[in-house]
Amino acid sequence: MLTHQQIAAATRIGMLTRERDTATACDQALWELGRALPFDAVTLLGIDPLSGEHVQIAGVGYTAETSQALAAEFVSTPWYRNVVRQNLPRSISEDADDPGPRFRHGWFYAERVRPAGFRDGLTGALRHEGRLVGLIHLSTEEADAYDTEARHLLASILPALGVLTDPTAHADGLDDLPPGAGAGLVTPDGVIDLPGRAPAGSLRDEDLARLVEVFALSRGLRLRMLWPVGSGWCRLVLRRCTVGPGAARDAVLVHEERAELPYGLSPRELEVLTRAARGQTNQAIAQALFLSPRTVHSHIEHLLRKTGCASRAEATALAVRDGVLRPAPEDLEYFVERAPAAREKGENRR
Repeated sequence: MLTHQQIAAATRIGMLTRERDTATACDQALWELGRALPFDAVTLLGIDPLSGEHVQIAGVGYTAETSQALAAEFVSTPWYRNVVRQNLPRSISEDADDPGPRFRHGWFYAERVRPAGFRDGLTGALRHEGRLVGLIHLSTEEADAYDTEARHLLASILPALGVLTDPTAHADGLDDLPPGAGAGLVTPDGVIDLPGRAPAGSLRDEDLARLVEVFALSRGLRLRMLWPVGSGWCRLVLRRCTVGPGAARDAVLVHEERAELPYGLSPRELEVLTRAARGQTNQAIAQALFLSPRTVHSHIEHLLRKTGCASRAEATALAVRDGVLRPAPEDLEYFVERAPAAREKGENRR
């Protein structure tokens, strides 16, 4: 029968999923786990969404290097396949009651576990949003420490540990994504798809990939704009965030929604408005777009009429405020939203 202390520890682990500092929350979760189940060593492993490798997020008694090396070997064993197929965590002491290969009879136990002095172990697969995201493994020098009740207790904690382990679960900006919006997390190592979201089709565009790279280097917080995708247009929002806790990376969250160009603007008028919003004169816009100054003047008149703005200044303020922009990488310094302190520092430099 579960004790009050075990139930309280499991409850506190569940509450840790609300914490924004997931690295600290994972450490705290293992400390709470020690109040619910005995162990001499424990490792919490997350699966890197790009490499597929297991990365230690938190551990007691295991170095990250040792834990990750053991995990790389463990995933090749039949016992790993048994672990990920079952909802109830596997234990060495209860191994005889489970179908499949006996862990005590395998090379991994003989060559890795027993020489380290461990006589019992408990391993659970971590899932979030239906995806396998990691493993939790407890080891103890005490024989027969993890009975069926211990397995069920750990099973009740696995969902919370899965949330803490999933690197996509805590990226800033995910909670307020519009329904149906495509999205992706762009890291220096590649694009991470988000569970339950269609991939952002715009990320296949090499020009956008370059713009996202420049945005990441700008250390800006957010950029709103319009972007052509196929035969139509999308509203895009870029946000800087961190993907973690395992293999933590700086990332850019890109989300897109299909949209028509607002106010009935043409693609050329959107280009002109974008350049006007960064402060270019009609002459400079004409040279950049290979147009005559008279044509640029006509575009300005048309977009003022369509937006209902009384002046060029009002139209450019509207463009920046509502993200009615189609910027190039060299334009980002004018349109990226920054933290107040960073913005003030930049203004002082100018």
